Amino acid sequence: MGERVELPVPGMDLSLGVIRHGHWGRPVLVFPSEAGRAEDFADNGMVAATQDLVDAGRVSYFCVDAADRWTWSDNAATTEERATRHRAYTRWLEGAALPWIADQVGGDQPVITLGVSMGAYHAVHFALTHAHLAPLSIGLSGSYDVTSWHGHGEQGEATYLANPMSYVAGMHGEHLDWIRRTASVLLVVGEGPFEVSPTQALPSTIAFAKLLSEKGIPHQLDVWGHDSAHDWPWWQKQLAHHLPRFC
Repeated sequence: MGERVELPVPGMDLSLGVIRHGHWGRPVLVFPSEAGRAEDFADNGMVAATQDLVDAGRVSYFCVDAADRWTWSDNAATTEERATRHRAYTRWLEGAALPWIADQVGGDQPVITLGVSMGAYHAVHFALTHAHLAPLSIGLSGSYDVTSWHGHGEQGEATYLANPMSYVAGMHGEHLDWIRRTASVLLVVGEGPFEVSPTQALPSTIAFAKLLSEKGIPHQLDVWGHDSAHDWPWWQKQLAHHLPRFC
């Protein structure tokens, strides 16, 4: 446990890493904060904060690298270009990371997706677009409108399909009914330092929760107080508070 495994990105001459923490229990796919690495989750105390669940065999974390440096964090690229590049990351999750997780746990099992800051976007977005694989997502201090991330240029189909605030608003008919039956989202955010400026996590989380409510998509919004900052010590507390009821 805790050893880094490199998995190739389909169609690209590079690989991204996955690290497992835990022997048994419900698999949790963990996304790091912006441009982060698989090591960040443990290095910042998140495994230790829930060590009782790991030791009891209730949860196994599968932490992945981000690809933000060549997607959402590349501010020289247009929003549409970044959204298009993001598709390669999704293909890696679908074609490399999740099959490796399935092999580790002995077959396909529904996963929980979890992320902090920009990782919360990845967790919620992946679950809402892959609810058959990840019916539950947990976003801590996330921002869910990619068009607000220093974007520029015309925005087309790739941006729409990568932007939860857009495609959830556009959901209707049978697909919306299926999402209502299948998906569930937990959004947690604080009112303290850096949750408004510069991250916009608090207003974005509240706006996204309102949209989920309007669409009838099962979700929970948990807003912590003015002492709750956009930082790892608070994410440790929030995860330890919420995760036990899901595994």
